[in-house]
Parts: sequence; structure tokens; C-alpha cells
Amino acid sequence: MRAIVVRETGGPEVLRPATVPDPTPPAGHLLVAVEAAGVNFVDVYRRSGAYPGPLPYVPGQEAAGTVVARGAGVSAGPAVGDRVAWANEPGTYADLAVVPADRAVPLPAAVSCAGAAAVLLQGMTAHYLTHDTYPVRPGDTVLVHAAAGGTGMLVTQWVNRRGGRVVGTVSSAAKAAVAEAAGAAHVLRVDRDDIAAAVRAYTGGVGVAAVYDGVGAPTFDASLDSLRPRGTLALFGQAGGRVPPVDLQRLNAAGSVYVTRPNLDHHIATPGELVRRATEVLDAVAAGHLVAHIGGSFPLERAAAAHRALESRASTGKLLLTTDHPASVQTNGEHP
Repeated sequence: MRAIVVRETGGPEVLRPATVPDPTPPAGHLLVAVEAAGVNFVDVYRRSGAYPGPLPYVPGQEAAGTVVARGAGVSAGPAVGDRVAWANEPGTYADLAVVPADRAVPLPAAVSCAGAAAVLLQGMTAHYLTHDTYPVRPGDTVLVHAAAGGTGMLVTQWVNRRGGRVVGTVSSAAKAAVAEAAGAAHVLRVDRDDIAAAVRAYTGGVGVAAVYDGVGAPTFDASLDSLRPRGTLALFGQAGGRVPPVDLQRLNAAGSVYVTRPNLDHHIATPGELVRRATEVLDAVAAGHLVAHIGGSFPLERAAAAHRALESRASTGKLLLTTDHPASVQTNGEHP
């Protein structure tokens, strides 16, 4: 099969296409023919060495496709021929991927594989942020950084569905239009606005109930300064760099505020929680209540170009890698 193999950490150029043996699903696992794989900043962190791990490896942690085989002991759940999606399981930049059977989520008929790969990881992230980390209440105003990005657009939609209002930050006029189309009530430009001052002005000096910040170092100070007393800063990523150590006295000075560094893994830790959260996301997509914007789709062998697009900050929405289902992929049933 074809796969992207990383043999050393570095820039996008280390994402090299290769031909590798087809995997065999071990006990308790599924073999899935990948149709579309999501491209996420966690893939960049791993590729660059910011998140260390063993080498070589096949990158990617999110995809959707069709089950072509089941390992020993898999007697329930998705069957051969079923379409499934998954997140936070490695090795998705490939024609075939092996997935634990209890981490694969069946797709509703109304959701395509591309749509699922575009929404599952970021949709579940947006879900836990707005339902668990800081549960948005009707009338809340919150700040969403990178509001034209894949996660930012989904956070905005969940906030609106829960009766809140979004102040979004973007870096260009084009991205401002994207954020507004996703439902942001007010959009600020990080290249020209004093974010904290503008948030204070918009909220009548009160500040926001929560900040959802996946950027990190460049936005952290403005995030903290934008909170109302006892507000919550959810720092769920570091696309712009790691936040330096913080004097906790700043939390007191800001009004007894909370800062947390949540992670999706901790919010889908059990099969039951995964299925519940994923089902809510996919059902919302199927019903048209949650829309994932696909900002670009690249053939598998152009993974490096997809990473360059993501890191350039020029893209909006979600980027995907797609395969063409090579004829060598067969539906070969159960594996002993």
C-alpha cells in the first residue's frame, strides 16, 4: 500500500510517500480502507519533534473509510463493508489503517467519509470545550481565537447552538468574512486590533465568560486580559508556540480566573464517552446543525503541501488528504 513515512523530524519535506506492506489487523482491531484523512496541528507537532515519539512512523490521527477486515475476537460493532471514522489513533496517512474496533465510530448515511474526516476530531474538540471545559450558557459572550480555522468555526457553531455569542479573532479580511459566515457576532483582527481592549469595549468593560485559545504564546496575554472575573481560559493548543511559565498571581489579579489545558483524549477516554460525543457531533452534521468547511483537499502523496498550507495560516476550515482506493485493496473478511 501507499503511505507517508516520516523517518526523521523536521519540516514538511520529511513527509515522504513510500510503498509499505499491507497491515494485518491484530485481535480486537479493524483494517480500514482510508478514503479521507484529516490534517491537524497535532500532526505538525509530531512531525516537527515538538511532540517526541519513535521513528519511523506513518503520521495522521483522524480518518474515515470502509472496513475491509476484522481481527480475531471482533464479533460486534462495525462489520466488513461498514463506513467508519476515528480520531486520535495513529497511522492515517495511508491507503489502509488499523484501528481498535472500540475506537471506530459508524457513520450516519447522510455523512460522507470526507465530511466525517473533516469534522470528527475538531468537532469533538469543539464539543468538549463548549459542553464540559466551560459549558456555554445562554447569553454568554466568549472569545474564540483563529475563528476562521477548522476548530474555531466549529466552536463558534456550538456556542451559537447553546445560546452564546462569539467574538472571533482572525488575521485577514478574507478570514473575517469566513468567521462571520460561521456565526461570529463580532470579529477582531489580530494584525491591527488591541484584542483585550476591543473585547472590553464590546462587552461594556465586563470581559468574556470564556476564551477558547488554540494558538498559545501569541494570544495568551490577550486571552487572560479579556476574561471577566471568574472567567475560564481554555488553552487547548499551541499552534503559535508554547506559552512560557506563568506567575499564578496573575490569575488573582485578573479576577480569580481559571486557566486549563484540556486534551481530547481525556474527554473520549472510554468507549462509551467516545461514542456519545462522536454521535452528537455526527448527528449534528447529518441534521445540518453543524457544518464543517473543507478548506482544501490534497492527494495522499501531497501531504507535505497540505502541511505547508496549514502552517502558512493562509488556509481556512479543514484540510484533508484523500486516497483513490487502489484496486489492490480487497474486502477480505475476518482474520484469524
